[in-house]
Amino acid sequence: MRWFALVLIATACLVSPPDAMAHKESDAYLTLKTDPGDPHRLHGQWDIALRDLDFAIGIDSNHDGAITWGEVQAHKGAIEAYALPRLVVKGDGLTCELQATGQAIDAHTDGTYNVLTFDAVCDKNIPSRLTVVYNLMYEVDPYHRGIVTIHDGAKVAGAVLGPSHTQASLDLHEPGRWSEFTSFLVDGVWHIWTGTDHILFLLSLLFPAVLVRRFWPACVDVIKIVSAFSVSHSVTLSLAVLGIVHVPSRLVESGIALSVLVAALNNVYPLVHRRVWLIAFAFGFIHGLGFASALTGLQLPPGAMAASLGGFSVGVEIGQEAIVLAFLPLAFLVRLTRFYRFGVVRVGSWLIVAIAAGWFIERAFDVVIPGFASILPN
Repeated sequence: MRWFALVLIATACLVSPPDAMAHKESDAYLTLKTDPGDPHRLHGQWDIALRDLDFAIGIDSNHDGAITWGEVQAHKGAIEAYALPRLVVKGDGLTCELQATGQAIDAHTDGTYNVLTFDAVCDKNIPSRLTVVYNLMYEVDPYHRGIVTIHDGAKVAGAVLGPSHTQASLDLHEPGRWSEFTSFLVDGVWHIWTGTDHILFLLSLLFPAVLVRRFWPACVDVIKIVSAFSVSHSVTLSLAVLGIVHVPSRLVESGIALSVLVAALNNVYPLVHRRVWLIAFAFGFIHGLGFASALTGLQLPPGAMAASLGGFSVGVEIGQEAIVLAFLPLAFLVRLTRFYRFGVVRVGSWLIVAIAAGWFIERAFDVVIPGFASILPN
């Protein structure tokens, strides 16, 4: 257990997060609020990560990796010209005119964001149903997501939009909780399927589960692993989204990388034999905090928060169950072959150890390993 204890101590020694984590998804937060004094106007706030703006239009003028407020101000017009044409707000089929009103910067848990404020001015009174068309980052990042919320007094409607799902119609008077649930459910599925580190952690735990003679015992081991992982990550996901627990991004992302390393290393130097589900349970708490980063920034009333959090949680479960169902039958069929025992379990685990070690170094010490991203993006 010595190396297992050492890696856990290394995680605990990490401190505050850097300005941006390479692993963090490309997210933006769009909020629209009705104006009680002007039935034709919506007030908008669009929080866009500086790292994303730099990637899209290049706002780091001196290329030193540190974007200053002066550089943001110097590119104020370019930011507005890039972002606002990629957003359309429609009421009763008519497009509302977007007018920029200011910019600022704000610190989120995963880095610094540009806050673009604007008004959406409609020819008619704001209707009960608004259509939002969202195309930010669509030409440069297929995994970008915009978390959209519309406030009409105490009523809130929301959706997750991005390059694969660019449009949503939201009812201000009677928010559709089912549509919010399904929107975040899809987002949860994609969060798992695009989270390479989560996938490698799960596969590392599943590799030895099929090395038995009978199918049913293998299924029982897999059920234990997946259930333990689900229980623990659901706890921290809920606590983090509700604001009860806050852990720096650097610690979370480094811990996730370390969990992948430990799970894979246990396959080649097994210290946990019969109760692999304990590894899944222990590190599931860290992965839950990683999942929570996808919902960071949501400020919703209880009903909307329940729909969003519930949908995302179910989506995460569906995403990981799909991986398990695809892996288990095929792995069981080839479990007795040299290809699986040596090529997949042993060589595959060593490859995962190498990848996870690279992730850990980059995330823990905020460095870039030359050429590493070309092997497998962080």
